[in-house]
Amino acid sequence: DGLPAFLPTEYALFNAYPNPFNPSTTIQYDVPELSHVRLTVYDMLGREVMVLVDGEREAGRYSVTMNADGLRSGVYVYRFQTGKFTQTRKVVLMK
Repeated sequence: DGLPAFLPTEYALFNAYPNPFNPSTTIQYDVPELSHVRLTVYDMLGREVMVLVDGEREAGRYSVTMNADGLRSGVYVYRFQTGKFTQTRKVVLMK
């Protein structure tokens, strides 16, 4: 019975917790079917500063830690992308 206890029915990107954060925060996302997932972090100038996930994911709920060592205090945007879905949210780093 190796199936996960929770199988999402739609794509979703959740608010990072904690937010504001220092030095790390956790981001959760749902994938309803096998998908190529890309989860990236951008600064407010639109520069990609971090790639948290880039690969195939089976259906399920996932959690990834964003460690902001080396980043300056400020607002960042994280973007969750699959072939069918894109969503962005903001996170605040306070050092």
